[in-house]
Amino acid sequence: MRLWPAVFVAVLFLSPLALHAETPLERGAYLVNSIMACGNCHTPMGPNGPLPGMDLAGGNVFEEKPFTARAPNITQDRETGIGSWTDAQIARAIREGIRPDGTLIGPPMPIELYRGVSDTDLAATVAYLRTVKPVANKIAKSEYRMPLPPAYGPPVVSVPDVPRGDKVKYGAYLAGPLGHCIECHTPMSGPGQRDFANSTGAGGFELRGPWGLAITANITPHRDTGIGKWSDAQVKRAITQAIRADGTPLNPPMGYAYYARMTTADLDALVAYLRSLKPVKNAVR
Repeated sequence: MRLWPAVFVAVLFLSPLALHAETPLERGAYLVNSIMACGNCHTPMGPNGPLPGMDLAGGNVFEEKPFTARAPNITQDRETGIGSWTDAQIARAIREGIRPDGTLIGPPMPIELYRGVSDTDLAATVAYLRTVKPVANKIAKSEYRMPLPPAYGPPVVSVPDVPRGDKVKYGAYLAGPLGHCIECHTPMSGPGQRDFANSTGAGGFELRGPWGLAITANITPHRDTGIGKWSDAQVKRAITQAIRADGTPLNPPMGYAYYARMTTADLDALVAYLRSLKPVKNAVR
């Protein structure tokens, strides 16, 4: 869940995607440019927003105490991007965090959640990435001042589609494997571990970047410190327009402009899932 200054929310909002994605390519375009918000990390930013002609060309830097991560170029450039990778190699990098050379992709790429992306949606994402214009943009390697795990888990064999008819279940899929909302909005319980057992969605996680310091909001249905008193329309407005229920603006890096491209059905499912979370008292702003 990411994007920078809200001043260009309206710019991206002027380019809505098709409301109903039928082909794998249409589905991939919808996912990458809405709920997955890949460009929020992988498209380089200037003072006025995304740099023209640099879609998904990488270069954004995420500076944390344990690492300096640089978003890689994921365009089809064969020398500096992923143009020479096979479809299977791209899919493995997304879902298992393993590059073609066998090295592991580190944070902030949410591999542990991407492991739950369905086979259908993974294939659609790869199909769309194949259409991205090649941009020559060599990015320096990320630096990790902490040990990375040998792997994020065993190889993922297959992940079935999540039924869209079950709003809460599909909303959990949108907020988890696809949009990784619960990653940013869940506090840590220990080094490298989110407190999903007790505080999913409770906020309070610090995010540092070009925007400065942002502290993620409590998105549980707690009535005093979360979104329990907000109407569905107010929750959707916060997600897509960066405006709180009281009318005050929300801060970056959440990808509001990307989420503005979500279908009404997906927004409904996302809100239904947030309503189902355990209310957690955690006052953050």
